[in-house]
Amino acid sequence: MSVRKKPSKKAARNAEIIIPDKLYFRIGEVAGLCRLPAYVLRFWETEFPQLKPVKSSTGQRMYRKRDVESVVRIKKLLYEDGFTIAGARVQLREETKSERNQSALPFPGRPSVSVGHLRNELRQILHILSARH
Repeated sequence: MSVRKKPSKKAARNAEIIIPDKLYFRIGEVAGLCRLPAYVLRFWETEFPQLKPVKSSTGQRMYRKRDVESVVRIKKLLYEDGFTIAGARVQLREETKSERNQSALPFPGRPSVSVGHLRNELRQILHILSARH
């Protein structure tokens, strides 16, 4: 007979959160996914400008997937990394700023291979293939 040790609260809290592929989540769904009380999510909405769920016609908070991802990130910063709310707010702002400052992939101003050259190569391939039949 083996006795399984119950996982600690900290281990359960730190377990990876898998976000289902949905457009919108109600606050109760987000609370369940992230293992947080709904009042914490409502409080975080007041503290973190990145967290802005839309409201349905009935006034229900509807979180988008990116909102849920923000909740997961905020939870990690606060509960695992030990940030204060103010520190987490600054960290998120810095992360957002660095994402915006990333440059686009460098593409050459002029293509190295011309369309005419590609067309000629394709004709040669077509000629080789048609000669086999």
